Amino acid sequence: MTLPCSAQQTTATLTIQLDRDVHPVSPTLYGLMTEEINYSYDGGLYAEMVRNRTFQDRGFGGVAHWNIEHLGTSDAKVSVDETEGPSAALPHSLLIEIKQADSANPAGVRNEGYWGMALRPNTNYKGSLYAKVGSSELGPLNIALINDNTGKTVASTTVQALSTEWKRYEFSLTTGTIATSSENHLLLTVGHAGKVWIDLVSLFPPTYKDRANGNRPDLMEMMAAMHPKFLRLPGGNYLEGDQIDERFDWKNTIGPLVDRPTHRSPWNYQSSDGMGLLEFLEWTEDLKIQTVLAVYAGYSLKGDHIHPGPALTPFVEDALDEIEFATGDTSTKWGAVRAKLGHPAPFPIKYVEIGNEDWFDRSGSYEGRYAQFYKAIKAKYPQLELIATAPLKGMKPDVLDDHYYKRADEFFEDVKHYDTVDRNGPKIFVGEWATREGSPTTNMGAALGDAAWMTGMERNSDLIVMASYAPLFVNVNPGGMQWESDLIGYDALTSYGAPSFYAQSMFAEFLGTDVPVSTVQGGGPRFFYSVTHDSAKEAVYIKLVNASSIAQSIDIDITGANSIEKAGTLVTLHGDNPAETNTITAPIRIVPVKSTVKIAGAKFNHTMPPYSIQVLELHAK
Repeated sequence: MTLPCSAQQTTATLTIQLDRDVHPVSPTLYGLMTEEINYSYDGGLYAEMVRNRTFQDRGFGGVAHWNIEHLGTSDAKVSVDETEGPSAALPHSLLIEIKQADSANPAGVRNEGYWGMALRPNTNYKGSLYAKVGSSELGPLNIALINDNTGKTVASTTVQALSTEWKRYEFSLTTGTIATSSENHLLLTVGHAGKVWIDLVSLFPPTYKDRANGNRPDLMEMMAAMHPKFLRLPGGNYLEGDQIDERFDWKNTIGPLVDRPTHRSPWNYQSSDGMGLLEFLEWTEDLKIQTVLAVYAGYSLKGDHIHPGPALTPFVEDALDEIEFATGDTSTKWGAVRAKLGHPAPFPIKYVEIGNEDWFDRSGSYEGRYAQFYKAIKAKYPQLELIATAPLKGMKPDVLDDHYYKRADEFFEDVKHYDTVDRNGPKIFVGEWATREGSPTTNMGAALGDAAWMTGMERNSDLIVMASYAPLFVNVNPGGMQWESDLIGYDALTSYGAPSFYAQSMFAEFLGTDVPVSTVQGGGPRFFYSVTHDSAKEAVYIKLVNASSIAQSIDIDITGANSIEKAGTLVTLHGDNPAETNTITAPIRIVPVKSTVKIAGAKFNHTMPPYSIQVLELHAK
């Protein structure tokens, strides 16, 4: 049944004074926040196709996502060898013991990937692995991509001569005229009795901008479509870890993959650390956005913490090293390390966040920990703006990070939250926020809550310097989600944006440079707006939210302009009801629609449909 919507609310009167600005719009208002949750990096943005490539995910059921393959009359077994590995960081490996095999009856192991391996026609996939054999007589290692359903080989190659010492081998697999599918797996086999050890088995599709060890192009392109201005990295809880030794220890995430020991994420799966600090920084470079660098500040999620003073000093020094790695020139110790890893140019950074959600620290130690970090960082890098993650009593931070996870009605009620906040306090970074409605990604009702909240942030963008929605990503496969109501959903093959994704994109695309004086009278209780203008472009952006089931009429009265062009652009995001949404199988049910509208001068009427978010772009001189 379709709810009636022919009724109309009381007409709202929106008055805009273009010749009177209240304050500038923060040029960095909208950005990105990610962390290793919902298989955001491994199994998501990070393009690695092999799951559990270093065999650290194992238990009662064996080595997860790997299975033995006996072909014909072959006979073999597998086990994790804790005494053999290619490096100090990876001191173990998978041992394949082949009792019986020949070229017609090989044996080996297969990897299922992250809910499959996405293969496309006429595409090259680059792979590598570390291996050693017990005897040089073992012969070649055969590598193939196999279709799950037919068992047919999609692509194959051979590594001819394996050494009795650990060695890295590269290979390439190229598909032909196949059907695009994610129902494939990787198969490694040998055709001779003997022992073979393997580790760090890796396979990459073409990546964004062809970066080695890079990212999925579709997900990078979706982030670019959000018009972000920054990335907060390496994320929230992921920065802290459940315990101190499970934090994002950045020095363990740089350099060759074989020297990265990996670590457990706070969302109960192993992080490969293929997405290391340098890869994060290159991500911001590829999207041409700023870095908001979060440094570990001595507190972890389960309550472990380091008291201020001498015990905290090594962590402060580690943060200084991290900043130097990112921003130092090649004459510095860590700038030289970065250059050696292939990036001699420093990365520009303006903001550094000290910790994450430290209001959870019941010890009361954050006040002292923040002060210790602040003093040391400001002494060496006075130009940096430092962000606190909890209110402070003894000092005023440069910026305070606020987090909000609410239902749509709660955001509707809280839209004026920052209208009366003291402007003499710290600036605000809304570092994590979301309307939590819809699963795995948000629905139209959540998008309305998000858009309403964004109108409040724009009106207060003299105070709010940055904002980033969270979580950004979710793998929609069973078992892929730990936190619902996310922005971008994907499986191994495809991706899509939630209605909230498009709301974010609309607001960020039409950001503006200044907030003019504006007032509204009348209108329904779930009608929200913000107005910005860009003087250089002579553009006015009127953002409108109608979260009601009834149409909303708006009389718009613009003063302070000499002339207004007779045609404007209207961008509309509309749903038939709050539960309507996009999915992996219906990815574009709700998307923005652009149209041209006639403008009858400085005063005109506009009617919004129910459950809609609109941006009206006008040009005025």
